[in-house]
Amino acid sequence: MQFHFCRDLPQYGQKQWQSYFGRTFDVYTKLWKFQQQHRQVLDNRYGLKRWQIGEIASKIGQLYYHYYLRTSETSYLNEAFSFYSAIRQRSYYSQVTKEDRPELVVKKLRYYARFIVVCLLLNKMDVVKDLVKELSDEIEDYTHRFNTEDQLEWNLVLQEADPVMVLNDDNTIVIISNRLAEGTGPMLEQGMVVGQLMLADALIIGNCNNQVKFSELTIDMFRMLQALEREPMNLTSQMNKPGLQDPAEKPTKRENPHKYLLYKPTFSQLYTFLAASFKELPANSALLIYLSATGVFPTGRSDYEGPYDFGGVLTNSNRDVVNGDALHKRNQTYKEMHCLHPGDLYPYTRKPLFIIVDSSNSVAYKNFTNLFGQPLVCLLSPTAYPKAFQDHSQRGSLFTLFLNNPLMAFLFISGLSSMRNGLWEKCQDHLRKINRDIAQLLTHSRSVGNTWDCIVSARTTWLLLPESAIFSKNWVRYCHIDSSWGRPDAIPLTAHGQEWRHF
Repeated sequence: MQFHFCRDLPQYGQKQWQSYFGRTFDVYTKLWKFQQQHRQVLDNRYGLKRWQIGEIASKIGQLYYHYYLRTSETSYLNEAFSFYSAIRQRSYYSQVTKEDRPELVVKKLRYYARFIVVCLLLNKMDVVKDLVKELSDEIEDYTHRFNTEDQLEWNLVLQEADPVMVLNDDNTIVIISNRLAEGTGPMLEQGMVVGQLMLADALIIGNCNNQVKFSELTIDMFRMLQALEREPMNLTSQMNKPGLQDPAEKPTKRENPHKYLLYKPTFSQLYTFLAASFKELPANSALLIYLSATGVFPTGRSDYEGPYDFGGVLTNSNRDVVNGDALHKRNQTYKEMHCLHPGDLYPYTRKPLFIIVDSSNSVAYKNFTNLFGQPLVCLLSPTAYPKAFQDHSQRGSLFTLFLNNPLMAFLFISGLSSMRNGLWEKCQDHLRKINRDIAQLLTHSRSVGNTWDCIVSARTTWLLLPESAIFSKNWVRYCHIDSSWGRPDAIPLTAHGQEWRHF
């Protein structure tokens, strides 16, 4: 009961959920050590089965995964992988099929699905490929032996996993981590003060139709999540010897921003998380909002064009979707009530704000007003893509791919699927130099004001603006895009409302 209570606790409100997690970790620490110390007695006298040990290990892996979701510390993913991997290596669930109990087989299938998610987040794609094949075999055996109502659901899980594997097969260069490496940071000018501002929280929102996803994580959400994280630390746990690590023993300094992953949230859900994040934002900290969503366009022209007259992006309306169109036909005198308008974000500009909009109506946020003089940055995607790229829209947005891995994006638009490792490293060196040069130009730009200094201080976000600039500069020239089409934009605003575009 305590485990399920921890899992279902909302991710916001750290003071509320942290104590429950601490107590649950204590319980499972004692349980894990007890079964290790008394394994022979439990086996011989009480008939302890191996799948029951696997179930304990699986619960511990889930605890670490959910703790990662709440803290954004990638070290906890390593701990979850440690326990999940041990279950597989020691074949804890191998005898489940002999029990002739469908509920036990479902436990095994759920374990595989959770293990796949953790491996995806850790970029262990070779393991993912093996796990997907094993899961496919297990589902086939399950559906053949038991006539249950959830067969369709498990087949859907496989259907979600297949495009992920196809996407990985296309990018057969090397398994590259897109997280921030240790020592990654801009070249600082003499006299620049670093550390005045940190990126504390990030809302990563995915609401695009028909995009590749697994579990509740779209490919765009996955890419942005990695772009905001540092490489996981190698902790003391080993894959073949899992042991509980108390979260209280972890380093207190948080390397990564706290992230809320919201897949197709309703407007009220999005606003609840946004308000909670704003409330808990520490001093000298910034909030990042990433919106990957279908565009909502204005229904008509009005005499006064304010922050609610340009449309915005769609939130989940909980209505049936017909032909990929979730917009509800309303009286054109009213605004779309399930749209997140630019004006909805105005109250949150009281604190430093970093907004990324990847949408067909990103232009709605182009005239975003800085009312309170706080650092404010908007990175806006193109509003349309050439047909060749539209055909691949299910595999994620090209704009987000550039923010995540510019070199991979260049290969994609060039039609290349492989590259020698040595050439890859040489190209990466060139990109690092370009990023440093762009950072230097921005540092000396008067039109940017103090916004760039704040981005540099945050360090986690400093790469996003140069990578957006690379994408913008090559959008028309490299992709041969008609200039009438919507172009990407970057809008850092100062307290005086000055605007920077396409330096």
